[in-house]
Amino acid sequence: MNPITLSLFFLLSFSLLPPAFSAVATETDTSALTALKSALGGRWNTTGNNACSWQGVVCDPAGQVTELHLPAVGFLGPIPSNIIGNLTSLYFLSLRYNAFSGSIPSDFAALSKLKYLYLQHNRLSGPIPGFLFNLSNLIRVDLSENRFSGGISNGFNNLSILSALFLQNNQFTGEIPDLRMSNLKEFNVSYNLLTGIVPEQLCSAFPSTAFQGNSLTACPFKPSSNGKKTLSSGAIAGIVIGSVVALLALLLLIFFCCCRRKKTEDQPTPTPIEAVKQPEVENGQSSGAAPVSKSKAGSSIDKKLVFFGNTPRVFDLDDLLKASAEVLGKGNYGTTYKAALENGVVVVVKRLKEVTASEKELKDKLEEIGKLENENLVALRGYHCSPNEKLLVYDYLPMGSLSAFLHGNKGSGRTPFNWETRCTIALGVANGITYIHSKHPTSSHGNIRSSNILLSNSFEARVSETGLAQLANPSAGPTRVAGYRAPEVTDPRKVSQKADIYSFGVFLLELLTGKAPTHALLNEEGVDLPRWVQSVVREEWATEVFDMELLRYQNAEEEMVQLLQLAIDCCAQYPDNRPSMTEVTDRIEEICRSTAKASQEPLSDLTSDGENNLRPS
Repeated sequence: MNPITLSLFFLLSFSLLPPAFSAVATETDTSALTALKSALGGRWNTTGNNACSWQGVVCDPAGQVTELHLPAVGFLGPIPSNIIGNLTSLYFLSLRYNAFSGSIPSDFAALSKLKYLYLQHNRLSGPIPGFLFNLSNLIRVDLSENRFSGGISNGFNNLSILSALFLQNNQFTGEIPDLRMSNLKEFNVSYNLLTGIVPEQLCSAFPSTAFQGNSLTACPFKPSSNGKKTLSSGAIAGIVIGSVVALLALLLLIFFCCCRRKKTEDQPTPTPIEAVKQPEVENGQSSGAAPVSKSKAGSSIDKKLVFFGNTPRVFDLDDLLKASAEVLGKGNYGTTYKAALENGVVVVVKRLKEVTASEKELKDKLEEIGKLENENLVALRGYHCSPNEKLLVYDYLPMGSLSAFLHGNKGSGRTPFNWETRCTIALGVANGITYIHSKHPTSSHGNIRSSNILLSNSFEARVSETGLAQLANPSAGPTRVAGYRAPEVTDPRKVSQKADIYSFGVFLLELLTGKAPTHALLNEEGVDLPRWVQSVVREEWATEVFDMELLRYQNAEEEMVQLLQLAIDCCAQYPDNRPSMTEVTDRIEEICRSTAKASQEPLSDLTSDGENNLRPS
């Protein structure tokens, strides 16, 4: 499916795009596009006599070309001269992810209406041409990942409405000019050959990552709010000396306390699991660091660790509490630990908090969850439930969560997340949720999000935290799941299957775009994904939605579009308009089957089962 079909698809989905395809291209623009076609070749689909119907071409009702989207079409060599400049109504131009070389043609100076210019990921070279600074309507300019050289001109100051400028990964030299553009919100000149000091106004407006990979001097001290001068060298030296003295005193104090504690303690220091599992007060007295299993009151309850199914009984509660522990995270419903037992078994232990259910209701719910057996669910292997402690035991998956893979390492050492893997993950999650929904008409997961999707060593998806949302306090962590929550949900304990499907749709959008939903991450700003997709389609082009790591998979474009369409269907505003999970799974399976066929991989390889992590190593 080519981008023109993709645009039509979004027209049907959102009714956002103008009826550009009913227009017939003007003679002038047809002549220009025909010349461009002749000069470029490549894989550009130009079927039909009306140029407005060609791949990547958008026309206004008068037949004038307003947008030209030709990313990753395989073009080579220089950008043809004296052709694109004849498209005088053009306001959007994307030639990114090709292999264009040479300089930007001088006829681009005629594109006075141009607002969006995307030339990243080519082999363009030479200095930035001066005529670019006369295109006063430019809003976003991306020249990154090319071979541009020379200095960065202060002519960019002429672009008064420019909001985004990306120049990273080029060969620019010299100093960063004094850029004073009040509308500039995004800026990056990292990994060039720049020298000198970063201008103060840029230091204060953008993160240090925007300047890394150069020979730049760090941002200078800023004046204090009362207008006094910056700190003198003597004052700085005094601060450094004072800090060193204070640090030495602190180290001596810690050393003294450690020696004294070693003399007074009769028992060894408890392991983290043993320590954190203890109630602060038990039977009116401090319980200290004694294991739960040594409690006198209610010992028959406190010692009990309930296992499910055929889970190997290779440890008990005492073994669990004595295990060395590592905190994996603090989620909506409690703290999660990696516990390494003495016999070599590694498990995950979640200590529940904010539980509003009674002890009987909790046990009944856990028994229900424990009976769920599906290769795409993180199995609940056992639990301990007492008045003071509520512990859940799961398999340990060392690869971590999907969220970490999507939003973690973005540096040069990152391994690209390919299309086949993402498709497989989508199918695995869909299988897991479909299985949950099949158990009862009201059964739901309740908290579908990328941080609750764990990955096996072979990148198979395992859905975790099944059913825990129904047990928690309704005020527990509402902002952290808001980006996935269906609009009709008011109580997080009461999530319908249709609400699950909405959350699944947001997860699919996250998987395809690489962007985190609003509030999905604690320290990273996210976006309202369904709304953002609509805005990108309206203002740019549908291909701008996809994660850049997916744009190299030209032969899978149709499958990616189909999965995007499915995600949008799942995120329908009204619950009755959303498909069932069975239908969702069938559609994803067909998409993955097409992908596997294209790459000559059997579908069985995409859904193979993982290992049982509870067995001793």
